[in-house]
Amino acid sequence: MTLLFLAANPIVAAAIAAAAALCFVYLVRLNQLLSGTPAEIRALSPSPWTTELLLKTYRRLEANPITTKSYAHRIPPKLARRYIVTGGSGLVGGYIVLQLLERGQPPESIRIVDLRRPDRDDMAHGPATDVDFVQTDISAPESVGNAFEKPWKQDLGHLPLTVFHTAAVIVPSDRSKLEYGFCEAINIRGTQNVVEAAKRFGADVFISTTSASISIRPVQFWLSPWKLWSGWLPNFWQILDEKDFWLPLRKHEDFYANYPASKAAAERIVCEANTAAMRSGTIRPANGVYGNPTDNTVGGPLQSAVFPTWTPHIVQSFAHGINTAIAHLQFEAVLALPESHQKSQAGRPFIITDPNPPIAYRDLYLLVEMLSVTPFRTIILPPVVILLLAHMIEAYTLLRLRFPVLQWILPPMQGDIKHLKPAIFSICTHLVAHNDVASRPVSRGGLGYTGVLTTLEGMTQEVIEWNHLHQNPTKTKRFQSSVSLAEDIQRATSARSHHGESKHAMMK
Repeated sequence: MTLLFLAANPIVAAAIAAAAALCFVYLVRLNQLLSGTPAEIRALSPSPWTTELLLKTYRRLEANPITTKSYAHRIPPKLARRYIVTGGSGLVGGYIVLQLLERGQPPESIRIVDLRRPDRDDMAHGPATDVDFVQTDISAPESVGNAFEKPWKQDLGHLPLTVFHTAAVIVPSDRSKLEYGFCEAINIRGTQNVVEAAKRFGADVFISTTSASISIRPVQFWLSPWKLWSGWLPNFWQILDEKDFWLPLRKHEDFYANYPASKAAAERIVCEANTAAMRSGTIRPANGVYGNPTDNTVGGPLQSAVFPTWTPHIVQSFAHGINTAIAHLQFEAVLALPESHQKSQAGRPFIITDPNPPIAYRDLYLLVEMLSVTPFRTIILPPVVILLLAHMIEAYTLLRLRFPVLQWILPPMQGDIKHLKPAIFSICTHLVAHNDVASRPVSRGGLGYTGVLTTLEGMTQEVIEWNHLHQNPTKTKRFQSSVSLAEDIQRATSARSHHGESKHAMMK
């Protein structure tokens, strides 16, 4: 019937064909932009990794691996203090614990406050096994209070207390306020709970891990046709710095997703808590933090034999967990001084990154393909097709949330595809960070920060450790990513919430 109508109305048919052609041309142009690298960014990443460089680095690090002992001289000196590390089982928190131990802090002076026990291989032996652990849900004030209230050994209880707050949930794909509750509960209210407990139990140094993604502005994709041909997409490449901190907190929709919005709010809570009694500040690692197979940056490709991607050309800065932890300890060395609350370092964030120019994702993919003992290959997809699919997945997800009755009919998305939403494109764009401020001497308002290892060394070392674990097929280990862990926490939190509501209803 439609074909007969079009045949009888050639003008309508011609108009539809012209509109389709224009849409096709528009999408081709958008795909061209999404597949490009601006000259300004290419200039910042001038030297792609080569096969020869990767093999040379692999052989060097296999003979002389990076361990806490190998960079012990770079760790700030031991302080006579106690330590609570929220999220101490995770990537950054785990490295903080290991560095504290390496510099001579007694295990009994450190307490890990986390939802789960450490599962890292580098924390499964030695002094790390003697570190106290308190299972804690930071979204629950009583749970946090119990973790802080637990007595210390008698000869330690008088020591000043440092809190490293690294616990958070990473949900990089959700941007709707309908999905904000989970990030808000853990990243904002959880931070508030930890800050209040730290004050109540006498902590005088409080340093939190936030994220350089706070400063990311959403990429604007759907421009008028004439603007699409006039240059790059707005925010398609960005320099990440701390300038946003000195401005009023942006509106929710001015963040690329719920995660950075919640981390920005949490950062303000920490920095505004700075007083003479408790000096505070935050570290913003840029942009993807890596350093253990549980990370998404390197661990994701390592665990994928076939890796679909649209980002080989994307250039970004990265921060190894070791470098991020070192920055926390350097910050502590400044804030441990009682008069430091009035110094320019207190009550503010510092961006840090690896001590090298940014790299392209194709460098990472070449590294995994060349060096990993497990199979790996990429499938390059047209970004505009993935962007359209991401909008459809987000629309489906939000439809179920806006109209709960539809949840009886429409099943939830399963697998990794549920994370494919438009917000991902703003975190997977050209993002270059610098730690110029953090690297200044302490006398000039910085932290004296210098990274211990480069991105090339850090990513190669992670592949070496992966290979050692997978050379014997009977001993292979499956790692849980931070995004997958967030899903488990969300399910557990939801289950506890439903149980509490049912119990309250029964009591009524």
